[in-house]
Amino acid sequence: MPDYNVVVLGSGPGGYVAAIRAGQLGLKTAIVERDELGGICLNWGCIPSKALLRNAEVLSLIQNADEFGISFDNLTHDFGKAIDRSRDVVGRLTRGVAMLLKKNKVEHIQGNGRLLDANTVEITDNGRRLSAKNIIIATGTRQRRIPTLPIDNEVVITSRDALALRRVPKRVVIVGGGATGCEFGHIYRTYGAEVTIVELLPRLIPNEDADISRILERSFKRQGIQIMTGAAVQGIAVNDGQAKVSVSVGESNSVIDCDKVLVAVGVQGNVDNIGLESAGIETENSYIKIDDSMSANVPGVYAIGDVTGKMLLAHVASAQGVTAVETIAGLNPPALDYSLMPRAIYCKPQVGSFGLTEEQAS
Repeated sequence: MPDYNVVVLGSGPGGYVAAIRAGQLGLKTAIVERDELGGICLNWGCIPSKALLRNAEVLSLIQNADEFGISFDNLTHDFGKAIDRSRDVVGRLTRGVAMLLKKNKVEHIQGNGRLLDANTVEITDNGRRLSAKNIIIATGTRQRRIPTLPIDNEVVITSRDALALRRVPKRVVIVGGGATGCEFGHIYRTYGAEVTIVELLPRLIPNEDADISRILERSFKRQGIQIMTGAAVQGIAVNDGQAKVSVSVGESNSVIDCDKVLVAVGVQGNVDNIGLESAGIETENSYIKIDDSMSANVPGVYAIGDVTGKMLLAHVASAQGVTAVETIAGLNPPALDYSLMPRAIYCKPQVGSFGLTEEQAS
């Protein structure tokens, strides 16, 4: 007799929602997490970045208060306090997740989980073994290492590093013009930094409609953000806490001096060292292959969230988690229609969309 009906690896918005739904359906459930409950999204992604964006929104309103007949003398701001507020928000929500898991009788197991086979998870920290009728893998993604972008977590940083910086860099180059790059570009520019966004593709937010990209680019330029599209970073040289970023656009080459380089491109699925090979689970380009029920190629094993490589969004992970658990419970949930999943970018202006772009529909 297995110890659990369901064991979930990872407690991000896919994992904890799946575990809670399993508890609601009366399934004996455990969730295994090596770091903080809530995963990257809650602790070092969506939530703290949105808290900082709210600070930037308030500051932007104050900076433009003259428009509303309001004036300020000797206006100051403290980015360190904005970081503190974001961590407070994270702490409250992490405690909320723990409470919900407890309320729904989900056992929280702290440690690294590794599959020994399709029905056994080992906690590598202490050797404890959990037998399970079903296993849900929700291990997320991590930064992909790119040779021309040598991350040192001090000058050349990731978004996680950026969420702990207590001072706004005077000059920052952001590599990547997707959602993360645009959101941090807006934050840093609002707080007075000189910002350059370097995007390899022909336009910012290339997954959205071209019209939306043009509107965003015009707004960013009015805000004083420098934009380089169709641009490739050839290398980064770091010396005495400063960086020189070599960028090519067609036949033209330039070097940008800055205090920080934020790398906002490239992630890969967390599929290493979790025992996928032992269970015979198939992957493709670092992501776990799944069907419409979130099932992997091995019966009783499911995958949800970013590690599937579908749409790397928190609410998509949550929807996948519910689908996986309701499949396990025999409720036959309908297949998810990813084309109807909304997506948003919280810069200025904010961007919201769902469905096909005009290019995809043509």
